[in-house]
Amino acid sequence: MVPLSSLVLPILLSAVLVFVVSSIIHMVLGYHAGDIKAVPNDTAVQEALRPFNLEPGDYALPKAESMAGLKDPAFLEKMNTGPVIVMTVSAPGMPGMGKNLAQWFAYSLLVSLFAAYIASRALGPGAGYLDVFRFAGTTAFAGYSLGLMQQSIWWRKNWGATLRSMFDGLVFALLTAGAMGWLWPR
Repeated sequence: MVPLSSLVLPILLSAVLVFVVSSIIHMVLGYHAGDIKAVPNDTAVQEALRPFNLEPGDYALPKAESMAGLKDPAFLEKMNTGPVIVMTVSAPGMPGMGKNLAQWFAYSLLVSLFAAYIASRALGPGAGYLDVFRFAGTTAFAGYSLGLMQQSIWWRKNWGATLRSMFDGLVFALLTAGAMGWLWPR
């Protein structure tokens, strides 16, 4: 067993690597550009929704208020007529990228911490690079990728966008595993 205090450097390095590479993925490579589609005639749609003064949050349209409501003929008619929408409403104005980036870095630290914890419980000092890589990488992949599938399964997020994000998670897991294996206490 390895104390977590001896893994501070690989935890920090892996989070920094993930942060930098994720920035490159989103700002340079651009393969996520089509993950979200524009609504046709978005100005008219915004103007139509504005009078409802929707609070920030997640919404479904239509939405049954109970399990019994799923069988209500009026609800079924709305579902069959469409559009059927699952949406997130944000507060007006540009989002603060600083806050989002800080949260992303904190999340990357958390995933790295869990990867280090799992590997540190399974392996001792001087463990081989590939053993550390396997434990840390598998844990990091679970942290970055597996929960994303729920969004496509339950909330109808585009599977292509989910799979591209899971690929990112694989890249992040490989970076995390590499940093952990490289800096593992001897």
